[in-house]
Amino acid sequence: MNTNKFIQQREKAARKWDRLQKSRVPLIYLGSASCGRAAGAMDVLAAVKKTLKDRSLKAKMVHVGCIGPCYLEPLMDVQMPGRPRVSYANVTPELAKRIVVSNLVKGDPMGKLAVGYFDGNGHGKIPGIKRFFDLPMLKPQVRVVLRNCGFIEPEDIDHYIANDGYSGIVKALETGPEKVIAEVEEAGLRGRGGAGFPTFRKWEICRNSPGETKYMICNADEGDPGAFMNRSLIEGDPHAVLEGLLIAAYAIGASHGYIYIRAEYPLAIVRLEKAIGQMREYGFLGKDILGSGFDFDITIKEGAGAFVCGEETALISSIEGKRGMPKSRPPFPAVCGLHGMPTIINNVETLGTLPNIMRNGAEWYSRLGVQGNRGTKTFSLVGKVRRTGLIEVPLGTSLRKIIFDIGGGTLKPFKAVQTGGPSGGCLSEEFLDTPGDYESLAAAGSIMGSGGLIVMDEDTCVVDLARYFLEFTQAESCGKCSPCRVGTRHLVEILKRITRGDAEPDDLIKLQNLGETVKRGSLCGLGQTAPNPVLTTLQYFRPEYLMHVKEKHCEAAVCRELIEYRVVPGKCTGCQRCVDVCPTGAITGPRSEPHNLDPDKCIKCRACYEICRFDAIAGDAIIIRSMRESDEQAN
Repeated sequence: MNTNKFIQQREKAARKWDRLQKSRVPLIYLGSASCGRAAGAMDVLAAVKKTLKDRSLKAKMVHVGCIGPCYLEPLMDVQMPGRPRVSYANVTPELAKRIVVSNLVKGDPMGKLAVGYFDGNGHGKIPGIKRFFDLPMLKPQVRVVLRNCGFIEPEDIDHYIANDGYSGIVKALETGPEKVIAEVEEAGLRGRGGAGFPTFRKWEICRNSPGETKYMICNADEGDPGAFMNRSLIEGDPHAVLEGLLIAAYAIGASHGYIYIRAEYPLAIVRLEKAIGQMREYGFLGKDILGSGFDFDITIKEGAGAFVCGEETALISSIEGKRGMPKSRPPFPAVCGLHGMPTIINNVETLGTLPNIMRNGAEWYSRLGVQGNRGTKTFSLVGKVRRTGLIEVPLGTSLRKIIFDIGGGTLKPFKAVQTGGPSGGCLSEEFLDTPGDYESLAAAGSIMGSGGLIVMDEDTCVVDLARYFLEFTQAESCGKCSPCRVGTRHLVEILKRITRGDAEPDDLIKLQNLGETVKRGSLCGLGQTAPNPVLTTLQYFRPEYLMHVKEKHCEAAVCRELIEYRVVPGKCTGCQRCVDVCPTGAITGPRSEPHNLDPDKCIKCRACYEICRFDAIAGDAIIIRSMRESDEQAN
């Protein structure tokens, strides 16, 4: 094996990185991943460029991926020569202009507006500004997979190489495939796609299976509502995933790989395409990689958005040009997969972890996490939590620490957390001290999944939540097996009856029995886990179901046909925020006086309920209105 070329590339990349860190012109970092762009980062970029041009100022723009706290986006950092990099949050175009002028013209970092500074570049501290990684959301985290996100330009391979990139595959090629598999076994890495199957075991089966051709597939078909871990990693550090794909392919003896990614991830696809082109240019793809005799190439396959294609056999069918439908197993893909050949499918995060294990060693990695659940896990933390975003914590970290210490808790009283996406379970407050590991979540009736965490407060109706997720999985069912195709449809129909107030107590028994039947009888993981939201909410929030069925009332004021909104005179200040958002003019009244709400005009859009800061909009059961009207007529 000839590593001289790589050594030269690494030295060149290190010099380039050092020049950037010691730049004589100001550096302006902009979080330009999808979350930043959705929050307005491109408008901020235009404002920065215009300010630099109008003021004849010089600065270098550095585009980085998502660093994690999406609730702070757009994030923009400024690093003046010889000073630390300072970060600013929720930047608007107007604020961006002020930041640029203050830093580049006046030399003032605007400490009161800064959210933190980054140390580690030898430039010391800035009085009055705390470290960025001392922010409450970031301090408890352990960044392994996300170590480069927010720091390197994802479209520059030299940035990745300068930060020890591709040294993992070099070490793998030097040690041999058997030792690579042994290293992954010792590290205790489990698949991060949801099932948590030991990674090395799949690799061993595939490597030992007969077949001249073997395939390696990266599953980037992230389809869970509210999940964005895989997308963020690809957008922020695509080479980490690609290096992991190389390592896995070498371990199993594959000569070709596929990245199966959702077409709805255009930025991630663009960055993957550029990264693959750079890999070819640097000799990391093609024939005889680094003179090792290892041949490997990668093809990007864009999926059409079918949620079921996240399942291994359905994904393989899609790559083959067939309809994405699961197949019975065994045989498993590791024995008979793509085109009938042994195939390994690993999740984006699993692959992104591999370079770190190869570079730092199994002993280092196994110190993270807990027994049987080694390493870290990324989560997308969304919903009613104060601090939303992408996080990474050691496996075994409790839900309470994730939601309250990292996420900052909820504004209104906490109610539940949905783990594992639409196929996960809805866990109540009593489970907050549950460790975030595969077995503990499964024991509670939920799953780890790929890492989606949706936090709910008292304004969430769990019956409506279960209906929403069941409608999603029912629509995404491929229809191949009857338990999933028919069973999920009947589950949705029963849930709709409950939310309309048309259900009877026997319907709750039907829900339970049908959910268990679908769980036991479905062919693939989609159907087997689809009833989880129903079964867990029935188990942990049964009084709420009974309220819907017996009292015909939705306490969270969500189910439209069970509630009627009214103004609470004693709480209404007459601020007119509700008047401004009401689309039908149902709310009237002069400013500074309690308003009136006409129930005949109200379309129950909930806009007034959500915008009121004084809890002056209440959602009553329809039956309460009838009782009130009867009392008025009697009087």
